[in-house]
Amino acid sequence: MLKQLFFPIALFLSITLVGQTTISGTVTDDKKAPIEGVNVYLEGTYDGASTNENGKFSFETSEHGTQTMVISIISYETHYEMGDVSYFKGLEIKMRESINQLTGVTLTAGSFQAGDNSKVSVLKPLDIVTTAGAVGDFVGALQTLPGTSKVSEDGRLFVRGGAAGETQVFIDGLRVFQPFSATANNMPTRGRFSPFLFKGITFSTGGYSAEYGQALSSVLLLTTTDVPEQEKTDISIMSVGGGVGHTEIWGDESLSINTSYINLAPYETLIPSNQGVRWNSPYESISGEAVFRRKRENNIFKLYAGFNHSNLDIEQEDINFDELVSFKLKNNNLYFNSSYKHYFENEWTLATGASISTDRNKIRILTDKITTKEIGTHLKLKLKKNFNSRFQWNLGAEYFKTNYDDAFITEDRLEFKSDFKDGISAVFSEADIFFSNRFAMKLGLRGEYSKALESITLAPRVSLALKSGENGQFSLAYGDFYQNPLTDYLKYDAHLEFEKTSHYILNYQYSGDGKTFRAEAYYKDYDKLVKYDTDRPLFNSNYNNLGSGYASGLDVFWRDNRNIKNMDYWISYSYLDTKRDYLNFREKATPNFAPKHSFSLVTKYFITDLHSQVGMSYSYGSGRPYDNPNTSGFLFEKTKSYNNLSINWAYLISQQKILYFSVSNVLGINNVNGYQYADTPNTNGIIKRRAILPSADTFFFVGFFWTISNDKSSNQLDNL
Repeated sequence: MLKQLFFPIALFLSITLVGQTTISGTVTDDKKAPIEGVNVYLEGTYDGASTNENGKFSFETSEHGTQTMVISIISYETHYEMGDVSYFKGLEIKMRESINQLTGVTLTAGSFQAGDNSKVSVLKPLDIVTTAGAVGDFVGALQTLPGTSKVSEDGRLFVRGGAAGETQVFIDGLRVFQPFSATANNMPTRGRFSPFLFKGITFSTGGYSAEYGQALSSVLLLTTTDVPEQEKTDISIMSVGGGVGHTEIWGDESLSINTSYINLAPYETLIPSNQGVRWNSPYESISGEAVFRRKRENNIFKLYAGFNHSNLDIEQEDINFDELVSFKLKNNNLYFNSSYKHYFENEWTLATGASISTDRNKIRILTDKITTKEIGTHLKLKLKKNFNSRFQWNLGAEYFKTNYDDAFITEDRLEFKSDFKDGISAVFSEADIFFSNRFAMKLGLRGEYSKALESITLAPRVSLALKSGENGQFSLAYGDFYQNPLTDYLKYDAHLEFEKTSHYILNYQYSGDGKTFRAEAYYKDYDKLVKYDTDRPLFNSNYNNLGSGYASGLDVFWRDNRNIKNMDYWISYSYLDTKRDYLNFREKATPNFAPKHSFSLVTKYFITDLHSQVGMSYSYGSGRPYDNPNTSGFLFEKTKSYNNLSINWAYLISQQKILYFSVSNVLGINNVNGYQYADTPNTNGIIKRRAILPSADTFFFVGFFWTISNDKSSNQLDNL
C-alpha cells in the first residue's frame, strides 16, 4: 500500500521538478548602477522576485513557452521582456528614468510665466494687477520684469533693445492686431484688456516657440479662464470713471462680461496737466469685453469679444509753432476671437481658432485730417500628439491677412491716399524631447510666405535645458525670427523684405522655498532692417533693407514671498548694450528707447490687523540717448536718469468691499523723456529745443470695488 502511494507522488514531484525553469538577471540604471527593490515577475502569474542591493534577481517558474516578463519600480519606466522562458537567464536589464512633470526639467529660456498652475512661474496673475504704479494695466506690471525698458512717453513693451512694434500679443494663441489703445503723441498708451478675464500670462523675452511668428523681439501670450469658479458681480466706482462685470454659469456653459467708462475731465479739473499741455476735451473711453465658454468632457469652446471707443481733444506745445498745436482723435476698435480644443483618446489634441479685428482712427492735426482703417484676420489649426512622457509633437498651419488704408486731407481739400494688403501663410512643427528628468530639448522649425513681399523664410529654433540640482537648472536657446516691416513703410514700398533677428540665450533659474532667482545672458543679431533717406517715412522716400544692429545684455530677477513675514517682493535688473543702423540713422547708434541700465523693486506688505495690503514699486532707468543737432555726434547725448516711486493701499472695508488708493511718482520727480529741436536754427545759428515732459508728474487714483457673490468671500483684490 505504501509503495502504491509513494510511486505517484514521486512521479508527480519528478515531473514538477523537471518542469521548473530558473529566471535570473541584473537590473541597472543608464549609468550601470544597480537598482535595489525592482519588482520582476511574469505577467499573469504569481512567479517573481525583487532585486537585491546588487540589482540581482532570481526565481523559478513552471511556465513554459513564450512569456512576458515585467520589470517595474517607481521613478523608472516599466520595462518588458518577451520571449521563451528558457532564454530568461543572466539577463542584463537597463531601466530608463521616468519623466516627472512636477519635478523634472522645464524649458524656460527667454520666458516668464504667470499662472497658478505653472510650476516655473515667477509671477502669479494676482501680481500682474496689484503692482503699485501699474494702475491695473498688465503691461505696466510686466515693465517691472528684467528685459524691459521703461519708455514712459509710449507705454508699450520695449524688450531687449527691440522697438515696440517687435512685440506681438496673442489671446488663446490667436493674434491681436491692435493690442494698445490709441493716444496722442508723447502720451503713454495702455493695454486694451481687463486682467481679470485671464488665468495666465506668458511673457517671452526671446527664444520663443516656433508656433509664434511675426515678432522680432518677444511675444505676450494671454490665456482666458477655462471655467469660472462661481457666479458673481463686480462693481467699480473710480476717480476716473466706473465699471461693472458679471459672470453667469449654466452647467457646462458660462459667460463673463464687463464694461467700463473712463473720463479724465474731473481729474484734470482738480489736478491740471503740466505746462505746455491743454485739454479741450480730456481722454474719454467706453469699452467692454465678453468671454463665453462651453466645456465638455473632451473639448472646450471659447468665444471672446472686445470693443473700445475713445476720443480726446488736446493742444500741445511744439518748438516749431508759437501757439499750441491742436490734436483731435476718435478711435473705434472691435476684436473677436474664437477657439476650440478637442482631446482625443489616442493622445491627439486638436486646437483651432480664428480672430478678426477692425481699428479705425479719425485724426485732426491743426487743419489737416487723417483717417486710417486696418482689418486683421488670423486663422489657425494645430495638432498635438503625446507619444509618451518623453516625446511630444506639435504641427500646425496658420494664415494672417492684413488690409490697411489711410487718407491725408489738407486744409485745401487735397487728398493723398495710401494702402497695403498682405496675406501671410505659415506652417510650423515642434517637438519636446525629454531625455531624462535632468535633460530636455525643444526643436522647432517655422516657415512663412508673404504674398505682398513675395518672399519665403525658414526659421529654426532650439532650446536645451539641464537640471543642475533639485531646484536649479540651466537653459540654452537659439532661434531665427522674421517680421514684416511696419505698415508705415510698406504702404509706400511693398517690395521690401522680411526683417530678421537671431537670438542666443543662456539662462540659469533657481526656484524653491518661496524664492526664485533667475539670470539670463543674451545676444541678438539684427539684419535686413528698414532704412529710408528722409526725416520721416514719406511716399517719395527711398527704402531698402540694408539696416543692421545688435543687442546684448544680462537680466537678473530675484523674488522672495515666504521668508519675510507678511512681505512679498521682487527685484529686477537689466544691463543692455545695443546699437542699430536703421530708419534714417546716419550711422550705427543706440536708439533713444534703450537705456543701458534698468532697475525695479516691487514690494507688497500685508497688514492683517488693518485688513490691508500696502504696495510700493520703484523704477530706475539710466539716461536715454537723444540727438543734438548742435553737435557733430549722432544720438550722442543722454537725458537725466528716470526715477519713479509709486505706492498703493488696498483696504478691506468688509470681505467683499475694498477701498483702494494709488499714487504714481509720489515724490513728484521731474522726469524728462527727451528733447524736441527746432527745424531751423535761430539768428545765432543755434537750434533751440524744448524738453518732452510727462503730461503729469504725479497721478492719483481712488476707487471703491464691491463684489457680490454667493460665498460672501470673493473680492476684486485680484484686479487691483
